[in-house]
Amino acid sequence: MKTLLSAAAAAALLAAPAMAEVKVGMITTLSGGGAGLGLDVRDGFLLAIAQSGRDDIEVVIEDDQQKPDIAVQIADEMIQSERVDVMTGIIWSNLAMAVVPAAVNQGVFYLSPNAGPSQLAGPGCHENYFNVAWQNDNLHEAAGAWANETGYTNSFILAPNYPAGQDALTGYKRFYEGELAGELYTQLGQTDYAAEIAQIRASGADSVFFFLPGGMGISFLKQYADSGVEIPVIGPAFSFDQGILQAVGDAALGVVNTSQWSKDIDNPTNAAFVESFEAEYGRLPSLYASQGFDTANLLLSALEVAEPSDADAFREALRAAEFDSTRGDFAFGPNHHPIQDIYAREVIREGDVFTNRIVGVALEDHADAYADECSM
Repeated sequence: MKTLLSAAAAAALLAAPAMAEVKVGMITTLSGGGAGLGLDVRDGFLLAIAQSGRDDIEVVIEDDQQKPDIAVQIADEMIQSERVDVMTGIIWSNLAMAVVPAAVNQGVFYLSPNAGPSQLAGPGCHENYFNVAWQNDNLHEAAGAWANETGYTNSFILAPNYPAGQDALTGYKRFYEGELAGELYTQLGQTDYAAEIAQIRASGADSVFFFLPGGMGISFLKQYADSGVEIPVIGPAFSFDQGILQAVGDAALGVVNTSQWSKDIDNPTNAAFVESFEAEYGRLPSLYASQGFDTANLLLSALEVAEPSDADAFREALRAAEFDSTRGDFAFGPNHHPIQDIYAREVIREGDVFTNRIVGVALEDHADAYADECSM
């Protein structure tokens, strides 16, 4: 499925795209179990473009179906036929690894609103690649730090067996100071966790750390709550974010999770974003929506300085990151990954809506562990 949206069309939803000076290719997940993540990235990105009032930006949107081969086919078409200047949108790290290196080596700029595999932060870094969200390990590192502060000393940890899952457990272990009651890699897309929960029950763990984004996290949390196992859980925001919480319900109440964004971060940009997103789409924004919004605003800030055709000037404008982020303070490290605070949030209920509130700062001004491996 292909969607063509200019800034004016995104605002009015009825005007045809104007002649674009800048073309953006968005490859994201709009179908299947991970669709909610891609929809939120898309909607946050388009909201920022619409609010800019610019009618010279064309956004070409394609559904990768969460399949690397499909993502590669789409990327080739966007670069060779559509002649996009900038690419964005990919949710999953295995898709990012399949698409990003080839794209940036062809002179296209890639702005990641989500996936942040360690390979692209370290030896595989590139001057045309910018991650606006986080490096994959970051929120998991914060969970490890928060586990220490909470007093957990014997965690059972699990994640799917793909690049982001591997980075997740690496990140948690980098900061966590206790012992491990167990460590498991599950199948990507898995929905039955009876065997894993049985192992957790028998492990003697005092805590469970898990990274299971999208539908995987919904399945795990529901089954975990139904199992009667009462070992406390901790995780990154990906398993406790706005879209997931409504599906999980009471099983998530009280769980602490880590995130670089929350709807209650107290700054004017974030307050306006939350209000305008809910007004436009009829739902509270998620972590992914905030990342899409920030990615578009980074792009817009750079376009105020230079066009992508002037690659050196445009790259320097991206590095400067002179935009108002929903997170407040935002800066890129030397490998084009964020330096930012990461919060601990608690799942609460506000009326009939499950959401999160900040309960502390897990890591302050945090940078990723791979920047020294980047030769850029």
